[in-house]
Amino acid sequence: MSSDLSEADITAIVHENDTYPDQVWYTIAVFLFVVGCFQWGSLLHSKFARRRHHESDEETGTTNDIQYKVSLRRIPLAIVNAYRVVAFRWTLEIGQSYTLNMAEVFTTVAYIALLLIYAFINTTSVEDQKLDIIYWSNRIAMLASSQFPIVTALGTKNNLVSLVTGISYDRLNYIHRMMARTCFMLLWVHAAGEVVCFSSFRETLSEPWLRAGITAMVAFSILIIVSLRPVRSDIYEVFFYVHFLGVLIFLVGGYYHTKGAYGSYWIWPSFVIWALDRFIRAARLVVFNHSYFGFKSGSGTMDAMTEMLSEDVVRLCLRRPPHFHWSPGQTAYLIMPSVSTLPFEAHPFTIASFDSSLLSTPNTEDQSGSGEDYEPQVLGSSAPFWKELVFLVNVHGGFTKKLKEVAATKGMVKVFVDGPYGSSPDLDSYDTSVFVAGGSGISYTLPVFLSVIERVREGKSSCKRVVFIWSIRGAGYVQWIEEALIKAVQLAPPSLIVSIRIFNTGSLSTTQSMERNSSLSNAIEKNGTSEQVETQKGSSMSLLWSLRGVKMENGRSDLDVLLKEEVSMASGSMSVSVCGSQGIARAVRHALRFPVSGPSSILSGGPSVTLYVESFGYA
Repeated sequence: MSSDLSEADITAIVHENDTYPDQVWYTIAVFLFVVGCFQWGSLLHSKFARRRHHESDEETGTTNDIQYKVSLRRIPLAIVNAYRVVAFRWTLEIGQSYTLNMAEVFTTVAYIALLLIYAFINTTSVEDQKLDIIYWSNRIAMLASSQFPIVTALGTKNNLVSLVTGISYDRLNYIHRMMARTCFMLLWVHAAGEVVCFSSFRETLSEPWLRAGITAMVAFSILIIVSLRPVRSDIYEVFFYVHFLGVLIFLVGGYYHTKGAYGSYWIWPSFVIWALDRFIRAARLVVFNHSYFGFKSGSGTMDAMTEMLSEDVVRLCLRRPPHFHWSPGQTAYLIMPSVSTLPFEAHPFTIASFDSSLLSTPNTEDQSGSGEDYEPQVLGSSAPFWKELVFLVNVHGGFTKKLKEVAATKGMVKVFVDGPYGSSPDLDSYDTSVFVAGGSGISYTLPVFLSVIERVREGKSSCKRVVFIWSIRGAGYVQWIEEALIKAVQLAPPSLIVSIRIFNTGSLSTTQSMERNSSLSNAIEKNGTSEQVETQKGSSMSLLWSLRGVKMENGRSDLDVLLKEEVSMASGSMSVSVCGSQGIARAVRHALRFPVSGPSSILSGGPSVTLYVESFGYA
């Protein structure tokens, strides 16, 4: 290790510290551009395929005639499906909580390798000392600092990366965490290198720039610890506060630490990106909740009614403002000053209702007026999923525990809505759509399921079969959405086959209750009339079981068997959307691997299967 730097060494170090971070950025920009081309190209292809499929159906009048002859014309489709299986269904599973698909593994390894390569190439000094610590110690810090703007952008709800790639912010959140942790690793390597490299390190501890750097790293270290999934899930509020303060301390400390080394120009854009996102969110908050801010008479129109659906699920219903629209599967951030510890806390939840008039009735239309005394109505035991904003909240600790206490008294809470965020899957071009949910995972699958039925009714979807699979812990859970399911089945056009499979994994008492309801349904179907059915307790439940294609079974669902059966019956294209626990998501991925979606199946006329996995959980 050289202690004295020659002029040639200094020139090389300065040049590489300036140019290598730029080259890393160029590489990342090219990667994002390629991903964006694939994403937007896939979107355009799906729209073209949908139009072509409609034209083909109108000309031939055929539907799902499965071909068993090998067709070489399907080679590109076979390659695409093989890529989907390898990239998104082959997974690295760590314990019961962590699952990374191969696309995430590849991105992680490639990103770490990219930074390490640029950190340690050309580190031979003029004196021919290889891997000279003076060369890479500061360079590795500059490389890490150069990533802060994109790391910040990936952590915001409104960012340029989502716009370019077409990938929603929530799906980019893994990349945000991965890049932050990689930079954390590099910065500690830099710190260790500085301690080893400079013998006068202890003497410089009194320097403000060094203290700022140490403070930044302490804040960053605490932030990384609380962002680990077990900690983040168990104490989300702690993570929320620490994340906000930790990032602020880290960026401010990093700015002053790098200012003397002329590296602060990588830090200050992070403040701009964060401030722009907050400005956009504040503007959306005012627009979507304008009655609270005195822009319209009738304050309090966004008050929400709470209700306990089970020991661990709270339903939140609030009137939908006329100007608030969303797509199925999107999320919103809810701010409840009277419930949260701090008044500006925002918690994300999937919107479980459907922004459509498909299921509306004259009564619900009348209820959507603009009177100040309006209160969200619960029809029977099922909230109207078409004229209100409905959220199903899993109860954990902290914020949701306090919300549960309010719901126990069916209290009203004042809610500010920030959203909607995320993207909605485009399922119009698929011949078969399958939805798999566990518990409150129906917050995502139900609106998309209803959307498919509406699109088919409007002639905008080529779907011929839609399957809804839901695993629940008790038969009473069906009451959450029974009215929506009944109307969905009743309004489905004759050209669409609807299959609803509900699996009750609850205790024997709940199973016996379900069986009594089913027996009552059969008795009424044989001996009663529709008017008599409506007067019985639990009449809508009985009506649901009497509908064609609706079935409830005891025990766990065998997703491997169910999905393979659907694939064997499908042709053309098939989508599978899942929102549930890690176990459910893993089971679906395993079922749709080779040979189900393999090249041999596709070449023989089998369906092209696309999988959508929605994140599940409070954090």
